[in-house]
Amino acid sequence: MPSDYSKIQEDHRAFFEVLKTKSVSFRIEQLKKLKKLIQKEEDQIIKALQADLGKPAFESYTSEILMVQKEIALFIKNLKSWAAPKSVSGSVLNFPSQDFILSEPYGTVLMISPWNYPFQLAMIPLIGAVAAGNTVV
Repeated sequence: MPSDYSKIQEDHRAFFEVLKTKSVSFRIEQLKKLKKLIQKEEDQIIKALQADLGKPAFESYTSEILMVQKEIALFIKNLKSWAAPKSVSGSVLNFPSQDFILSEPYGTVLMISPWNYPFQLAMIPLIGAVAAGNTVV
């Protein structure tokens, strides 16, 4: 079993090393695909929440699915500006250089989520990690 997990981790790291996830447009496209998948599988998600936790359909939709959809929309709308280089003031010693902060992905991240809101509390960190350009295990 540990070798299975090692292989998954190796595959994610290898994909990250290709640097495809550094592109903001790639990240936005992945978020759009995730949003479409959630919409497509909405009924199945609600059924699973009902079966596992006894959550009514309305509560499942409002507390889990809707919140995740809103979070994805927020990231899609703002990701370009959030990922843009941030200009900072530099030292006169470095004149005429331009100083800025550039956000970079970390790599592969591990997600562990609690059980009480299983869909929402798994998906929202996933959305942030993907938006930041990381791969997620």
